[in-house]
Amino acid sequence: MRRAPATTPRAVRLALALALFAGLAAPGARAAEPAAGAGAAEATAGRDPGRDLGRETLAADDGWAAAEGGTTGGAAADEAHVFTVRSRGELVRALDAGGDTPKIIRIAGTIDANTDDRGRPLDCSDYATDGYDLTAYLAAYDPRTWGGAKPSGPQEEARRASAARQAERVEIAVGSNTTLVGLGENAVLTGASLRVDGADNVIVRNLHLRDAYDCFPVWQPNQGGLSDWKTAYDNLWLRGATHVWIDHVTVSDRGHPDDREPTLFGRNYLRHDGLLDITNGSDLITVSWSRFADHDKAMLIGNSDSATGDRGRLRVTLHHNAFENVVQRAPRVRFGQVHVYNNRYVVPENAHDYRYSWGISTESAVYAENNAFTTPGHIEAADLVKSWNGSTLHQTGTLFNGYPVDLLTIHNAYNSGSERDLTADVGWTPALHGRVDSAQRADHDVARGAGAGRIR
Repeated sequence: MRRAPATTPRAVRLALALALFAGLAAPGARAAEPAAGAGAAEATAGRDPGRDLGRETLAADDGWAAAEGGTTGGAAADEAHVFTVRSRGELVRALDAGGDTPKIIRIAGTIDANTDDRGRPLDCSDYATDGYDLTAYLAAYDPRTWGGAKPSGPQEEARRASAARQAERVEIAVGSNTTLVGLGENAVLTGASLRVDGADNVIVRNLHLRDAYDCFPVWQPNQGGLSDWKTAYDNLWLRGATHVWIDHVTVSDRGHPDDREPTLFGRNYLRHDGLLDITNGSDLITVSWSRFADHDKAMLIGNSDSATGDRGRLRVTLHHNAFENVVQRAPRVRFGQVHVYNNRYVVPENAHDYRYSWGISTESAVYAENNAFTTPGHIEAADLVKSWNGSTLHQTGTLFNGYPVDLLTIHNAYNSGSERDLTADVGWTPALHGRVDSAQRADHDVARGAGAGRIR
């Protein structure tokens, strides 16, 4: 991973950054409740005790987030807008401080979003209201008696009211010009759904993001297809966000894996949605050196076939990331120009529910280079790519269980007529990226270096 000095140019902010840095001494952290010794050294990771991750910015050629001025996050923050936070309340207050003024927020230890204003833990029973009861909900909307209509009536109204109470706690908004960074190797944000909604210039680094757990999934009948439980929260959701760099994060369901949930109405009672979703016209995003693990639907880029306003947007770079024990969407793409290079994919031996890794959907233009896949014997190379209304995929240098393969040729040869053949002409060639290593080298480096607490 390459880093640039905090003065990486961005035209709209350069004057501000220079002015702030000119009189800035080594930054001391200012917590919502000040803590002694919480200075720049606390924001280090790896072996350099003098390194301040909060002041680092995206390198000038590091993927789509480096385009059109680059991504600096809160690197230009003055001393009054550098915070160290240790609780949900402190985190929310720091994020709200100063509006879009550049800010650096350092997370120390573990923060649980499911806590009240006094820091006491909350569980699903604390959010339940208006008589909501899962047993009563299941009895009311059992498809054998309710049929195929969407749930309505007292129990569905109570579920919605209960879900709204949880959302007030766990949905946490991240505004523009913000760097959110973990201190040391074990900074954890659990139970939260971080939302970068309409914001610009955001950096999220060196964090474990865990278990965005939905207490109140809704039953969604589907008369034309498979009915299922639908959940509300992604660990990290970029919605109409621009210039976002996500680096060295580890995102998972750790604590409450969905495969331990019961089967209700014949379907797994899902509690989690996506690990990272990039939707609603988000643009100029780089996701690097991160780990996505132990989850069903990992990453969605573009949320609807009908969202034609996404054309020309959803430009995303994914490099040196690990996707481990992920069932699908690694990623699934609509509309976007997405550069996928030097990533590592591992499907464990006991993974019997694996569906695919790359989802090629409406007007997507995925340019994939030198990615490595390791799978058990029951998964074939043809299983790695799935297409829905997609028509193109550029892929080179793919390694499958140690052997080079051409996934485009394999997809076209082995899939049935229900999936159209894909062509290699995606209409663009990536220009902003670092060195593209061999898949074998990337597989090794990502295994050792991706995820929170591993910045070197």
